[in-house]
Amino acid sequence: MLLRTFGWSFAVTVIGLVAAFIFWGWEGFAVVAILSILEISLSFDNAVVNASVLKKMNAFWQKIFLTIGILIAVFGMRLVFPLLIVGITAKMGPIETVDLAINNKDEYERLVTAAHPAIAAFGGIFLLMIFLDFIFEEREHTWLSWLEKPLARLGKLDVLSVLIAIGALLVTATTAGADALVGDHETVDKTATVLISGLLGLITYLIVGGLSDYFENKLEDEDDEDDDDDDEEEKAAVPTAQSNGSGNVRLVGLAGKAAFFLFLYLEVLDASFSFDGVIGAFAITNDIFEMALGLGIGAMYVRSLTVYLVRKGTLDDYVYLEHGAHYAIGALAAILLVTIGTHINEVITGLIGVILIGAAFASSVVRNKRVGHEPGSGGQNSEPEVEARV
Repeated sequence: MLLRTFGWSFAVTVIGLVAAFIFWGWEGFAVVAILSILEISLSFDNAVVNASVLKKMNAFWQKIFLTIGILIAVFGMRLVFPLLIVGITAKMGPIETVDLAINNKDEYERLVTAAHPAIAAFGGIFLLMIFLDFIFEEREHTWLSWLEKPLARLGKLDVLSVLIAIGALLVTATTAGADALVGDHETVDKTATVLISGLLGLITYLIVGGLSDYFENKLEDEDDEDDDDDDEEEKAAVPTAQSNGSGNVRLVGLAGKAAFFLFLYLEVLDASFSFDGVIGAFAITNDIFEMALGLGIGAMYVRSLTVYLVRKGTLDDYVYLEHGAHYAIGALAAILLVTIGTHINEVITGLIGVILIGAAFASSVVRNKRVGHEPGSGGQNSEPEVEARV
């Protein structure tokens, strides 16, 4: 299964590194390899959260995530998006923007960096909403019970996460935004920009997340109606999480509109993570093709890792992993908002995610030993068959 899941990532790595060596020599080879590692380290928590969403989808939409989704992630977010940002902020046409990126790399880097306050506000608020909605939701397993249980009770107030996000945005805009970094030492008042971008991030989350939840709940209601109306023989034909007779479990997979909006949600989530990697990549190179190639290879591994976690049922075996990933997302959201006015080294960003997920994994192992749970047991297939809802 390892080769099946990571096969394309391995192939892209070989092709990408060979291409880097041909076009830029050993220096380009090293730059692309370093950028790949940087992207993986910064986005591991992204993979865990992606897996918690992707496991709800059917096999078709999982393939879409790995095909069309990866094209959007690699070419859209790592290559086209920075060019688009520069074109919009500098009021330049597409051809002029590409020419600038190729022939005037320093100016291109300056313009991309200058757009950081707007992107950080959008991504920071979007990620903050993901964290808040997770931490305010009552769930079966709690990692930091002393914190999560009281917050889950507070979460009964539906608008609480929105109110906190708006409050965080107002504080950020009037502090960091009023003295925003647009270069190494250059600061500008970007209060209005931060406010508008943050509100767009909040609105995007509410629309995409709300629509995906609506259609998912609608499908669940339809399934409940089918269960009430059908006899036992008809029920057996309805795809549900049940034994397939060999000790394995078939998992329900969302399809249609619900899966489509979950797919959009994943792409916006990836965008919120990816721009932080793009900004960090400028510390290594300002060549857009080296950057796209290196970050693209890393994005392939993040996608493959997401599917691997789903197929292995890792989130079910290590129940606190999802908690650790969401705490890492909360930390990244805070870091993005802080970086509007203060530079924070990318190493710190990557290490926080790794430490939190590592701690969650260790806690999961201890918990499994305590309750006598063996990973891969419990009648779950290590590579579950995922079927669409009817």
